[in-house]
Amino acid sequence: MKTGLIFDMDGTLWDSSEGVAASWNEQLLKEGYPEALVTRESIMGVMGLTMDAIARILFAGLPEEKQMRVLEVCCEHENDYLRAHGGTLYPHLEETLLLLSRDWPLFIVSNCQKGYIEAFLDHYDFWKYFQDIECYGNNLLGKGDNIALLSRRNGLEKAIYIGDIQGDYDAAMQAGAQFIHAAYGFGTINVPVPSLSSFDKLPELLRNT
Repeated sequence: MKTGLIFDMDGTLWDSSEGVAASWNEQLLKEGYPEALVTRESIMGVMGLTMDAIARILFAGLPEEKQMRVLEVCCEHENDYLRAHGGTLYPHLEETLLLLSRDWPLFIVSNCQKGYIEAFLDHYDFWKYFQDIECYGNNLLGKGDNIALLSRRNGLEKAIYIGDIQGDYDAAMQAGAQFIHAAYGFGTINVPVPSLSSFDKLPELLRNT
């Protein structure tokens, strides 16, 4: 049975909130929207949501017709910023990915904009660990649909999604995937599920389940 490990990004592989906030504020000032400046905390509060939902929440004070345009230019600048500066990787991430990739095909599915996963992979030279990626920005599909899409595209008979918030669990259930909670990340899950206190515990958990 071909089984794949599919990872969420924010709160699972890294924390990019500080860099995202910095890059967005640079762009918001350039665009002339000082009233829309964001904080690291406000960014963390919307991570995992689709981009249209993020625009409605963070830019509620802007005219509705401008919200998505402002978000799009912020995200373009964000991709360039993160490709250059990176974010905060969770401890022992690369050595754990190397270990996992010897026995499992690895993938990423996120609700992010197009180019965000690529910026992460480019900055850290992590392309060698992952076989495929998918995101909301590519096709405007939610995470559950994209987990299912990526699983079909790669011939997975079983998928295990690793994420940190309730929406990740819900998406995995929608896609018919198993779920592991990155409990060190940004959120909690409202049902009992296998959980990780740190990323490097994943190989051991997989061996024992």
